[in-house]
Amino acid sequence: MLSTWRNFSVISLLSSYLLVSLQPGWTKSQLFGTFVAIWFLQAFVYYAIWRAILYPKLFSPLRGLPHPKNGSFFMGQFKDIRSKPTGIPMREWVSTIPNNGIIRYLGPFNQERLLISGSKALAEVLVTRNYEFQKPTTIRFGLSRLLGVGILLAEGEEHKFQRKNLLPAFAFRHVKELYSTFWLKGREVVQVMTKSIIADAQSEASIQDPEKAKKTSIIEVGEWASRVTLDIIGLAGFGQDFGSIQDPKAELSETYRSVFKPSRQAQRLAFLSLIFPNWLLARLPIKRNNDINAAAETIRNVCRRLIQEKKEKLARKELKDRDILSVALESGGFSDENLVDQLMTFLAAGHETTATAMTWGIYMLCRYPEIQKRLRDEIRANLPPIDSDKGVNSQDIDHLPYLNAVASEVLRYYAPVPLTLREAAVDTTIQGQKVPKGTAIMLSPWATNFDKTMWGPDAHEFNPDRWMPKGPDDKKAASGGASSNYAFLTFLHGPRSCIGLAFARAEFACLLATWVGRFEFALANEEYRDEKNIMIKGGITARPEHGMHVYATVLDGW
Repeated sequence: MLSTWRNFSVISLLSSYLLVSLQPGWTKSQLFGTFVAIWFLQAFVYYAIWRAILYPKLFSPLRGLPHPKNGSFFMGQFKDIRSKPTGIPMREWVSTIPNNGIIRYLGPFNQERLLISGSKALAEVLVTRNYEFQKPTTIRFGLSRLLGVGILLAEGEEHKFQRKNLLPAFAFRHVKELYSTFWLKGREVVQVMTKSIIADAQSEASIQDPEKAKKTSIIEVGEWASRVTLDIIGLAGFGQDFGSIQDPKAELSETYRSVFKPSRQAQRLAFLSLIFPNWLLARLPIKRNNDINAAAETIRNVCRRLIQEKKEKLARKELKDRDILSVALESGGFSDENLVDQLMTFLAAGHETTATAMTWGIYMLCRYPEIQKRLRDEIRANLPPIDSDKGVNSQDIDHLPYLNAVASEVLRYYAPVPLTLREAAVDTTIQGQKVPKGTAIMLSPWATNFDKTMWGPDAHEFNPDRWMPKGPDDKKAASGGASSNYAFLTFLHGPRSCIGLAFARAEFACLLATWVGRFEFALANEEYRDEKNIMIKGGITARPEHGMHVYATVLDGW
């Protein structure tokens, strides 16, 4: 883009100089200014026509790929994308457009996009050629403001180095040791929620059963989920309890709530980023930018304090922890500021994604009360009551088949991150199709996780039983019966797959167990029984724009 503007400028300046020389009746400054503007405008118009009309419609090597039939002449499928939740148009295209793993569609001003859907194409993008497809610079800049330039945004050799040095913190054995922490925090949040629900129960007039009314209140699932997952990543990731469960106004909890809250200004900035560079938009003196800058500074200061405390323990040879920060420090491969970036990444991504999964998990259990009851029966029959001092270990959780089936199906049906964007870093190919450098590549869990060619005819149904073994020799249950390893895209695959996959799965299962074991959930808004009535906010994760409010009833006997 910069080289294009440079060419415009050179052409305009040279043309203007020649015209000035031929028009002695005007002052040179008048002529020069006039013709610079004229020629610059002409060059821009020619380029715009080329990029928005001629190239994508007549000359692009991608134009013969399968594509949606409807669309605007200038804006492609942008209206459809804009009017529906992120990932839903892609899901519809995968279901209705015959393709061989690649679908081409057009964004604003006919910018070309490739949606990767087939297992072979996904394998190339995610595994065999993964470093040829990188996060676009604009996306990296936008995310780095809150996430830092940690492992999520690093590319190439830097990413390989960071992943190698952080992997020990996510080793299988270490994650198994964290189950007790997940359970401890799950118990704590349930106990605090219980007190809050009973205290608020008197104000809920819509519950008809007097006895039930004494223990029923409306809660917003996402807020409680965010508070507990923030405390978990603090304790398990950095050895620090942030106190968000006990205090909803705790510093970090308030900070993340303010910047992750949907806003019209954030949506407008996202649209403008399609036209203007992010570095320019980030400097606009508006409330959204001020909020992000203030939040980033708060988070960085917390991370610096955590690093300093750990370094002091390391200097005294007292550092015995195996959390993320301790492992990173002991590797010796990270500077203090890079460590700050890593902590920012795990703080934001590590709590927001699991909180989103919890939000949708409780929602689906409200929609399917028979599944909720079956899950509760398994939990109560096999796990210790919440108010007992007895803990749990990995064996206790991993050996509950229906709990893990429900967790897997929620993660399939409502992947917390509905869409991931890549960009071809070089001229390359996918499935033999030439892909020019700079082409936008879309990976959509909300599409792939519903692909009937890989999941079968019931791909669009919420069915935890697909993950339940049908017999002692049934090996398909581990993959939900899908025909390909790439059918489940929630955590991606390959070198860029989620490094905290095992951590997130175990945390989610433990939290589901504690919540469902203690509470009975029902929708506060019956219109939400139809998923189409839920407005989903755009952003990194997919959350209900107006929150997920449910009736939570405290159940006796556990």
